[in-house]
Amino acid sequence: MTSSLQTIDAAADRFFRAYARHCVEPDEDSLFNLLDALHSFNDKLRKAGKGSLFGSSNFMALKALRNLFHHETELLHEIKIIPTTRMPQIVTDLGVVCLVDGAVVNRTVSREKAEQQDAIRGAFKWYGKVVNIQPCVFNGAVDVFEAVASADLRPKSESYEDFEASYRFEEISGHAHRVTGDIFCAAGSVEEVLQAIFQAAPTGATDG
Repeated sequence: MTSSLQTIDAAADRFFRAYARHCVEPDEDSLFNLLDALHSFNDKLRKAGKGSLFGSSNFMALKALRNLFHHETELLHEIKIIPTTRMPQIVTDLGVVCLVDGAVVNRTVSREKAEQQDAIRGAFKWYGKVVNIQPCVFNGAVDVFEAVASADLRPKSESYEDFEASYRFEEISGHAHRVTGDIFCAAGSVEEVLQAIFQAAPTGATDG
């Protein structure tokens, strides 16, 4: 059992390293690595009988995207990841937006079980024909952290420790652990602004 727990700890550390990288240097590769690490962590957690993330709509939504990208890798290049500092006309509670064509997300959802489709669709933030998946990514990381705590795991990576410190600070300060991911626009329609940004930005756009 000790070896099994060490394997899950290692999977958790891999996830939090991937999450940290996606926060600092986000692109389509960082997103795919994050989704892959999430899938691997849940698989090991479940097989060890230490729980699972299947009760999390965030996990189910991200798993569905991972499955689509795994089989249709070229779709990763249609994602637009843009720092909010480059979008002064919008206000949101995350440092980047990760925009995906709504048609791609609908395809993703349609492949899942009928009874799961509403929860998966609701985990994403929809703005007309564009979907922002970044809030789901953020909240999904919180779900992983809480699963780690519930399973009494002991990840050791610096990335995990940084996430834990942030989570504990939020507890002490009375802040919510999860974000709404809502986007507000100083002028005009949020849907129109995001659609224009999505069409104009190069794929995988970052400050680099």
